[in-house]
Amino acid sequence: MTLAIDRFDHIVLNVKDVETSAAWYEQVLGMKREDFESRSGKRVSVKFGQQKINLRPVGEDTVAWFTGVHPTSGSDDLCFITHMPPQEVVAHFLAHKVAVEVGPVQRTGALGAITSVYCRDPDGNLIEVASYPAA
Repeated sequence: MTLAIDRFDHIVLNVKDVETSAAWYEQVLGMKREDFESRSGKRVSVKFGQQKINLRPVGEDTVAWFTGVHPTSGSDDLCFITHMPPQEVVAHFLAHKVAVEVGPVQRTGALGAITSVYCRDPDGNLIEVASYPAA
């Protein structure tokens, strides 16, 4: 029998400041904040679609099975898919005073060609917001 992975359920981002990161993902990327309880106490996540990002403060939950071996903020590269045209993504970022790093540029996504716009979140993670061509 072969293990078959269906999708991501959640990822964990190590962040310097949970409140700053949660506000950024809410305001800039339109995600919904969720506060929840876990074994380690109160936690914060941001949700979109059927996924969520748990925001983990650097320096907490340092048990090896709870996080990577060397947790650090600002080392991730995340790609989100939108139906918004790339030029509107650029305008949206600029309206929120978020600098555009690169884009729109052509890239390859999981399902084929995408057009991407890149920025950085408050921790310096590379955030790619991409769209597939209209059908």
